[in-house]
Amino acid sequence: MTPALTAALLWLVLANVIAMLPSRDHHWRAAYVLIAVGIPLVGWVTAQSGPIWGLLILAAGASVLRWPLVYFWRWIKGKGDSPAE
Repeated sequence: MTPALTAALLWLVLANVIAMLPSRDHHWRAAYVLIAVGIPLVGWVTAQSGPIWGLLILAAGASVLRWPLVYFWRWIKGKGDSPAE
């Protein structure tokens, strides 16, 4: 297993442990940190192990951080609904 895949799997374990801990802000601060670390990690996995592994790690990360993605998608869809001025 490459170092990038090892780091990605450790990221997934850490994200799941963080999700089990209680949080006053519903884990948003942790989500921001996980996103900031996860995006370069996906690039590293893709560079070392290829695009298939990169897509698998991206999908795994998206399943862990699904609510930030849902809110981001809603925000993007809301930007197109405003009338043109």
